[in-house]
Amino acid sequence: MAPNMRTFAARSVFAQLQRAGTRSYATTRPLAIANRAQWTSRPVSHQIALRQTIRQQSTEVPKPDVKTKKKGFRFLRWTWRATYLSAIAGVAWVGYGIWDMRHPEDQAQPDPSKKTLVVLGTGWGSVSLLKKLDTENYNVVVVSPRNYFLFTPLLPSCTVGTIEHRSIMEPIRNFLRHKKAAVKYYEAEATKIDYEKRIVYINDDSEIKGDVSATEVPFDMLVIGVGAENATFGIPGVTEHGLFLKEVGDAQRIRNRIMDCCETATFKDQSPEEIKRLLHMVVVGGGPTGVEFAGELQDFFNSDLKKWLPEIKDTFKVTLVEALPNVLPMFSKQLIDYTEKTFKEETITIRTKTMVKKVTDKYIEAESAGPDGKKIVEQIPYGLLVWATGNALRPIVKDFISQIPAQKDSRRGLAVNEYLVVKGCENVWAVGDCAVANYAPTAQVASQEGAWLARMFNQMAKTHEIEAELAELSVKQEKAPGKEVRDAVFADIKDLQKRLRRVKQIGPFEYTHQGSLAYIGSEKAVADIAWWSGNIASGGTLTYLFWRSAYISMCFSTRNRILVCVDWVKSKVFGRDVSRV
Repeated sequence: MAPNMRTFAARSVFAQLQRAGTRSYATTRPLAIANRAQWTSRPVSHQIALRQTIRQQSTEVPKPDVKTKKKGFRFLRWTWRATYLSAIAGVAWVGYGIWDMRHPEDQAQPDPSKKTLVVLGTGWGSVSLLKKLDTENYNVVVVSPRNYFLFTPLLPSCTVGTIEHRSIMEPIRNFLRHKKAAVKYYEAEATKIDYEKRIVYINDDSEIKGDVSATEVPFDMLVIGVGAENATFGIPGVTEHGLFLKEVGDAQRIRNRIMDCCETATFKDQSPEEIKRLLHMVVVGGGPTGVEFAGELQDFFNSDLKKWLPEIKDTFKVTLVEALPNVLPMFSKQLIDYTEKTFKEETITIRTKTMVKKVTDKYIEAESAGPDGKKIVEQIPYGLLVWATGNALRPIVKDFISQIPAQKDSRRGLAVNEYLVVKGCENVWAVGDCAVANYAPTAQVASQEGAWLARMFNQMAKTHEIEAELAELSVKQEKAPGKEVRDAVFADIKDLQKRLRRVKQIGPFEYTHQGSLAYIGSEKAVADIAWWSGNIASGGTLTYLFWRSAYISMCFSTRNRILVCVDWVKSKVFGRDVSRV
């Protein structure tokens, strides 16, 4: 057989055998017998090569289906599209929020025929009320010596520069300007409330004063949300030598004092005893504020101070003093133990069952129980003393209590009923730390009180509106010319009465505890979160991430959230600033 004919025959046999690979044995056997003559006439080398090719074809992995490939690529493509479209939508939403904040609409002017609602203070309770209040129903007047709302849970972070104080301040005019009806704001201190005359006396305490620095503001309805002062418990020297942590000015003073102590400790020829005193930072108060400040201060030292001032790394010390048996008494025992363990790892000293008796400019005199149970009085030197314990009444609240006979037994604040009405008064309500409502004086309580009060005021306005309509319809029914008209008016009256009953069905204020959070340093936090009928207690780094996300969501505005996030990134990348202002 000629070579080209052999090649053609080999190819035909190979093609037949390939096709036969997909058939049954009964089908391929006659074909193999028919082509045996061609097969045996091939050279041995051709037969071997053909067998190897067939064997390789039979062991090859089948190629994936093209359709399956396309489906996988299509899924990835749509996932990517959804991701960047969501990102674009998020940026657009934030951008619109910023634009809307910067471009307020025109407001309706106050209506003299409506009642005047005066709100004292711009704290958690008052601002929650103003945010949800429909200002078209009242002539609203706000009086406060500070023209901003302060997000106090992040105030300890401002003392060491983790967050700048402007990032947690929201100007009160920013959101009042976005209300439907105009709200009057006076930057002044309310000095006295005359309940009989329905007048609030206010005084301008700013450095720049005009011809009028004291005046009167009449009211039909009054909400007192002036908060509380720091309680010193009558201990001598606290006001003169201690620093508090309630306002922005307090955080700034603490920040300067920390750097003063550090720089003075490194001054030439300073004695070892004086260096030890200057670098001893004492925090009095084991509540969330004191614990968070102690944790932030130790972080500041570990991350920044000992890098830039290595001379102080063996002398710097933080001590937390608490009169109760443990810190964070509102948390579970498990979290208290975890906090104390974490503080021990961070070298923060905790002195429980220790009561401060006296404060001087260089030491505190404290009383504690010794191992034998006897009282021991010792002097604890300090460079910085931060006082973070308890609340006391403001002078205006004390004076108002003295005017109301039903308040004669009140010691911690204005006693209110279940509707937050000040006992012994009409049309006067109190919210926040200045009110005693059987709940802890926390920002969470004040915020819920303010929001509930706003709903009640909105409902009250609807009630008055419906009652006015009912009075008009009653007159209309009496003067109706025929039975059909009277029946139609009567049907309208019945509908309004049903609406009125629904509107009046507002229950008393009930506080819903959503949990407690506290930062304890070293990027750890503790959380006691209310869940169904119980609590979830957790602590650690993941809880710290939750603490951050929770506080970001609680911030007043988009502006605050962005600024706080930028500050966190800035302090992480560049460190905290150690300069003194």
